[in-house]
Amino acid sequence: MNDKSQLMRGTIEGCILQIINIKTTYGYEIVEKLQQYGFKEIREGTIYPLLLRLEKKNLINSEFRPSPLGPSRKYYSLTKEGILTLEEFHKNWTEISKSVNTILSMGGINNGK
Repeated sequence: MNDKSQLMRGTIEGCILQIINIKTTYGYEIVEKLQQYGFKEIREGTIYPLLLRLEKKNLINSEFRPSPLGPSRKYYSLTKEGILTLEEFHKNWTEISKSVNTILSMGGINNGK
């Protein structure tokens, strides 16, 4: 399992929900926040399909708002279901990361010996 994207795939949606939870925002700003917090490989082409999927699952709402720099932007906010899903993600992530960190702190890598 050398593919970092496999690990990220299950976590990006929860991170997007948290970013939107903090502030109603638009796609490019979500990309910037993810990159700012360490998801350097994330691009707009990755985020927009995820936003569409979250919208279809009724976890987020969207609305167009005027932009000071050009055409209107599509802003995203959480639905009640989105808030519940974010709470569940947070709980699950806390449990999983605690378990993984415990196991990884048991010692160094011994090359299978």
